[in-house]
Amino acid sequence: MKYSLPEEFHVFGFARDLLEWYDSQKRDLPWRINRDPYRVWVSEIMLQQTRVETVKPYYMNFMEKFPTVRALAEAPEEDVLKAWEGLGYYSRVRNLQAAAREVQARYGGVVPDKPEEIRTLKGIGPYTAGAILSIAYEKPEPAVDGNVMRVFSRLLYLTDDIAKPAARIKIEQLVRQVIPEGRAGDFNQALMELGAMVCTPRSPHCLTCPVFDYCLARREGVQEELPNKGKAKPPRPVDLQVAVLLRDRQVLIHKRPEQGLLAGMWVFPMAEGDAWGEADQKELLAQGLLAQFGVEAEVLHSLGEVQHTFSHLQWNMRVWLCDWIDGQELPPSARFVSIEQLDEYTFPVAHHKIRPLLPRT
Repeated sequence: MKYSLPEEFHVFGFARDLLEWYDSQKRDLPWRINRDPYRVWVSEIMLQQTRVETVKPYYMNFMEKFPTVRALAEAPEEDVLKAWEGLGYYSRVRNLQAAAREVQARYGGVVPDKPEEIRTLKGIGPYTAGAILSIAYEKPEPAVDGNVMRVFSRLLYLTDDIAKPAARIKIEQLVRQVIPEGRAGDFNQALMELGAMVCTPRSPHCLTCPVFDYCLARREGVQEELPNKGKAKPPRPVDLQVAVLLRDRQVLIHKRPEQGLLAGMWVFPMAEGDAWGEADQKELLAQGLLAQFGVEAEVLHSLGEVQHTFSHLQWNMRVWLCDWIDGQELPPSARFVSIEQLDEYTFPVAHHKIRPLLPRT
């Protein structure tokens, strides 16, 4: 289906006023130093589901370590994960490195500038493709993220449920009709900037909005009611018992499988299952240590509780101090390390939260 802009919407005036505002008000961000497609690509992957202020130092460090497609493609995965540590959603950086290897092999390290080529790369969806193509190559491609969907829902008084794919397709078509010739990258960034700084999710700053006069939702006084977004399914709670198992002033850690949640990350041993009382929880953890690692341990006392929420799961972790009693040879994925050595291993955010509870050795 072909979607068209409302007749009363002034395309030229809107693009002009938005770009004038962007030129004078845009934030000084490290990935805006130049339009190198690799730099743009890395920044867009980092910014997915992560705040700008959080990303800045990670981006600077990552680009220092892996300044080119080739550097990232040839780097050991463990080094790449370590540079990403703390950003979460580790599948993003795994896909980024896999795609960098493909770009190095197929395109000589040059990020492709054709939509049909760039969209085949792992981890690059319609938004990321549009951002790279427009910002780095000035291709008139839309880059529709949550900010842009919110802006256009209000701007054009769209009541579509933006959680549905059809709404994104519709907004992509509408944005494509507004992109000015020669400034596609700046226009897309201006829309994102407007959504982040002015047309915010709650209490949009309409009086300071540079495109106030074009907004159909504001004209009707319903800007705070949009966008229409279906309620997401709440994350499923999971109760976990976590072992801080000490032996000779060292703590047991293990590497998760290479597939699945937190793949390849280092964690403290965990046991999941029905255990309501403290005695049951201790028994569950002791049996888990024996089954997983061949370790007999005494579960001493609780060090505290930690919670971490993923998009689909909420981990409720009770952390226990455990004392090693006896054990067989550990599996290859597990080892005892000193608490000081933990910094050498890549831990997910969920288990970084556990580290302040560790006893001082």
